[in-house]
Amino acid sequence: MVAATAATLLIRPRGGLIEPAAVDATAYFSAAQLDRAEDFRGTQRLLALAGLGLSGASLALLALRFPRERLRSRPVRGAAAAGAGIALVLVLVNLPLDAVRHERAVDVGLSTQDWGPWLGDVAKAAGIGAVFAAAGAAIAVALWRRLGDRWWIPASAVVVAASAVFVYASPLVIEPLFNRFDELPEGKLRTDVLELADRAGVDVGEVYRVDASRRTTGANAYVAGLGHTKRVVLYDNLIDDFTPAEVRSVVAHELAHVKHDDVPRGLFFLALIAPPGMLLVQRIAERLAPGARGADLVPALALALALVSFAGQIAGSYVSRAVEARADAFALRLTDDADAFISLERRLALQNVSEPDPPALLHSLFGSHPTTLERIGYGEAYRR
Repeated sequence: MVAATAATLLIRPRGGLIEPAAVDATAYFSAAQLDRAEDFRGTQRLLALAGLGLSGASLALLALRFPRERLRSRPVRGAAAAGAGIALVLVLVNLPLDAVRHERAVDVGLSTQDWGPWLGDVAKAAGIGAVFAAAGAAIAVALWRRLGDRWWIPASAVVVAASAVFVYASPLVIEPLFNRFDELPEGKLRTDVLELADRAGVDVGEVYRVDASRRTTGANAYVAGLGHTKRVVLYDNLIDDFTPAEVRSVVAHELAHVKHDDVPRGLFFLALIAPPGMLLVQRIAERLAPGARGADLVPALALALALVSFAGQIAGSYVSRAVEARADAFALRLTDDADAFISLERRLALQNVSEPDPPALLHSLFGSHPTTLERIGYGEAYRR
């Protein structure tokens, strides 16, 4: 807790923010639009919370009831098998809830996937998760057996290094397994992007269009990669359905993340909390599985890591909201177009069937961005 608090104070933006004006949701959304979003997101949220509880209960059951006499003859290989198995078990126990969430997204018009492609994506994601879980479990058990109660020190370095490699390689290796990415062709939009980047003093890397419409009607954009793989990615739905001024506002927001090195700063945040986090993982795992040194250690490690990661995510969400608020302010100042910004936030909420003002407690725990009403408030404050 101390490390997460210190990291939050070090990483969170201290300047460049805009105090949002107070706004009323009914001034921007009809009662029917608000009810539709609340009906959809409210149930989706309950399903997600149920899935979180189901995953936690499954990990606890495995940690307390794992057959410890098995797989001890080859502890590292057994750990890899146990890690992959646990990852797949979590996918399977959550599959019914995920299927309900998918069906509801189809019914509301947000998802465009039939069951076949959706299950294909689930299988690919499960396979990738199992590979990472197997590698992580094998490394953790090997370090534990070699270094004993000092294993958390190199494990912390492994966590940070693996995260950096994942951020670097994901746009090249992982993301193309799910979508097609095309460099933005020559034209007005590319010219606008490069002009905004020049005004912002940003080396944008590359700008890609992703075929998100094969999966969703929602619109979004994001920054991915590190170093030579750094890029801005725009959903094809965003490019096709939104006005040029609204797209420029999105691009300006993403350029802010590049300008302020938000991806490397996120890795720095992880580096600050990883050592005490992994020490806590070790202490919890020792209590859950005393004397374990092989595959029988993996369920306890998985549960401990889940608990510590959940706590770290809350601190990370707080930092993320501040980072996103700074990016919104940057976009407003770079484009000097509050009308387009406000229109964008309103239309994103409608197209993504999002609640403009979700429950405060849950948003404070899990929300990675300011609420739609807060973001509209930034635009109104800037305009005034």
